[in-house]
Formats: sequence, structure tokens, C-alpha cells
Amino acid sequence: MILRVSRLQKRFNGVLAVDDVNLDLAEGELHAVIGPNGAGKTTLIHLLSGALEPSAGTIALDGRDITGLSMHRRVRLGLARSFQITSLFPNFTVLENVALALQGAGHSDDPDRARAELDAVGLAGRGDQLAGVLAHGERRQLELGLALATGARILLLDEPMAGMGPEEAVRVLGLIEALKRQRTILLVEHDMDAVFRLADRISTLVQGRIIASGAPDEIRRHPEVRRAYLGEDA
Repeated sequence: MILRVSRLQKRFNGVLAVDDVNLDLAEGELHAVIGPNGAGKTTLIHLLSGALEPSAGTIALDGRDITGLSMHRRVRLGLARSFQITSLFPNFTVLENVALALQGAGHSDDPDRARAELDAVGLAGRGDQLAGVLAHGERRQLELGLALATGARILLLDEPMAGMGPEEAVRVLGLIEALKRQRTILLVEHDMDAVFRLADRISTLVQGRIIASGAPDEIRRHPEVRRAYLGEDA
């Protein structure tokens, strides 16, 4: 397993937002994490990326314990994330945003490489535009480009299709499908059609605990998942 999470916990003022989570991510797979609002999905992503420190448990990348490493050091090791709310420099050009991501990850300032990353996320020819004038879906594409520019082998995608119209969502869905052939991906997403189309495995998080993990068909049929999340009587 390229990423292994063992007994991970995060406590806020006595409340366990992430409660004894065990999670494995195999190289080359897209593993989705689903669950109702407030289940702890984004907190889990924060813990994996290094934005938050866990209260207990360990995170290992390629067998190396990275639990105490900063977000910056995790990026250098090949673990990068996108956010529910885009975090771009709106007054910089699209190309300058990618160049900054390259430099931040310790790579040289290479305009050709920056343009190649833009091409990979469907933004070829948009490099001279200010990031602030991009449409919402294009901003999410650019954010994926920034994650790729770090050289990440693992992408942590936190609701990449949130707030999109149908056309934008279709475009980003296609982009993630293309990326899953090149990267290992942990995906948090509320769009169940997208999750079941994309995922190799799915874990269901409810009140901070994983109640089921398995192939998409297993999760569709799982009685506890149907009761807790899909809203059906088992």
C-alpha cells in the first residue's frame, strides 16, 4: 500500500471528529470517501495532507511514518491536495500560478513544464489570463494543475465538483477519469453518480468512523451504508 492510515483520531474540545480510522490506499487506485455532512471527511483530508495534527494514530507513505511532517514536506514526498474552496492567486496569470507551484515544490522555473501541466488539465492556451477571471470550473481545473505541478504521486481531492453546473461537472469528471490512469487518488465527493463511476474502492465515513469499505457494488448493497447514508431501509 502506498498510503496506510492506522487508528487515526482527531479530537476537537472533547468531540471525536475522526474516530479510530483505518484506511489503505493502493498505488494506482481511486479510493473514494463518502458520508453525510459533518461525517469528518474534510477533517480526514486535513489530517492526511498535514493541515491538522492528529490526536492519535499514524499515517505512513511508502512505509515511512509521516504523521509528524508538515504539509510542505509531505508535498515534497509526493502527497498533494486540492481544497473545497479554491486557493489561487487571482491577480497572477494562470501560468504564473503553476510556476509558483513548481517553485514551491523545489522545481526549477520551467515555462514549458508549466504549460504542459496546463495542457494536462485542459487549460492549454489560457496561460496568459489572470486566474481571477476564470470560470468556477476552470479554477478547479487550475487547482488540479497546481497539484500536478508539485510532482504529486497521490492526489487528495476534496469535493472537486462542488458548486459546478452540469457542463463544468462533466468536464472535471472527465479530467479526473484521465488523471486516475496516471496518479493514485483519494477522492471526497458528494456526487454519488461521479463516485460510483470513478471509484475502484469506496469507504463510508459516518460520525467520524468508517462503517464500510469495499468495491462500489459492495457499498451499494451494504445495509448499514444504505441506512446511514443512502437513506434507504435495508
